[in-house]
Amino acid sequence: MTNIKLTIQYDGTNYCGWQKQKNGISIQEKIEDAIYLVTGEEVNLIGSGRTDRGVHAQGQVANFITSSKVPPSRFKYALNSKLPEDISIVKSELVADDFHSRYDAKGKIYRYLIYNGEIRNPLYNRYAYHVPIKLDFQSMDKAKNYFLGSHDFKAFMAQGSSVKSTVRTIKGISLDQKGNLICLTIEGDGFLYNMVRIIVGTLVEVGLGKIKGDSIPHIIKSKDRKMAGHTAPAKGLCLEKVYY
Repeated sequence: MTNIKLTIQYDGTNYCGWQKQKNGISIQEKIEDAIYLVTGEEVNLIGSGRTDRGVHAQGQVANFITSSKVPPSRFKYALNSKLPEDISIVKSELVADDFHSRYDAKGKIYRYLIYNGEIRNPLYNRYAYHVPIKLDFQSMDKAKNYFLGSHDFKAFMAQGSSVKSTVRTIKGISLDQKGNLICLTIEGDGFLYNMVRIIVGTLVEVGLGKIKGDSIPHIIKSKDRKMAGHTAPAKGLCLEKVYY
């Protein structure tokens, strides 16, 4: 038996998210089906974490146990021949028997894209949050720094999560603007349910003048979801990298 690690890219538009669900087709299900077609084995594909409906990935990681004789480095080719065009395996490799994509992860990097133009751009419709009102980028850029460090981010977690602790550490956060595109890149040891999207929604409200940037420390301390901004749409979010 061997443990195979996959690095995966996908456009999440047409899926109900990473995890298998009864109410829709998931990324996990599609890849497990492809593995079955290649190996004849029904495997449990372990992902580094869930991504919600409509969220994309450049560097999702998953692993599975197999007795197949397919060389580890060749699995990507075999699986890609069975997968739809909006899912790709970019790397397949042999890892230690005890490697676990979720529990061994040390942190993740997410990217969120905002299209800040008066008129929607069809080319970004599936991959960016369209905000038609001009945002105050400088205020947003200054406010983002309040999220750095270790905090209890309960105010930035959507309902429906049962985590033991809501303390997370943001190791890096950047905000870049090029034309009508604003890109947030955020790195942390882990993220709560919808945490990145709520941070983005809060920064957008700072940019619209609805929330004062210097009130963010107070919002964090409040641990009150109602104090933070709205949850930005899933389509602007992309899991860039999982590191171990």
